Amino acid sequence: MIILGIDPGIATTGYGVVKKTKNKLQCLDYGIIETDKKQKAAQRLSQLYNALNKLLQKTKPDLMVVERLFFFKNLKTALPVSEARGVILLAASRKKIEIVQLTPLQVKVAICCYGRADKKQVQKMVKKILGLKKIPRPDDAADALALALCGFSETKTFL
Repeated sequence: MIILGIDPGIATTGYGVVKKTKNKLQCLDYGIIETDKKQKAAQRLSQLYNALNKLLQKTKPDLMVVERLFFFKNLKTALPVSEARGVILLAASRKKIEIVQLTPLQVKVAICCYGRADKKQVQKMVKKILGLKKIPRPDDAADALALALCGFSETKTFL
């Protein structure tokens, strides 16, 4: 089973691809999709959609786990993130990929068994679970890998 985790954003969207074979989890890929800050919102969303379609074609995930916007501190950033989430959900839906949406709290509990875990704790656990030599960077990619790992617990195949 291949799971794609997505940490949505209009400027930067993190992605992480994890595969499970027998009792082993393997990190296949991770990184970010960046959009051109000089472009208008519609063009940036189109860039995200096109890049995500290429990623879906390349990785062929069985499941996509997308971070759900649980609360926001800044309305100015929450709306563009919501628009990016819409584009991401549309791309997955068009490819008939099952979608799971999780809040940051759900990810922290699943990865660290502690809902108030900080970003560093989550990143260290992602590194440990996947047997990586170093913590994945940038942060958006590490968050996306954590989301992908949670997809295995959602499908009852986590570790």
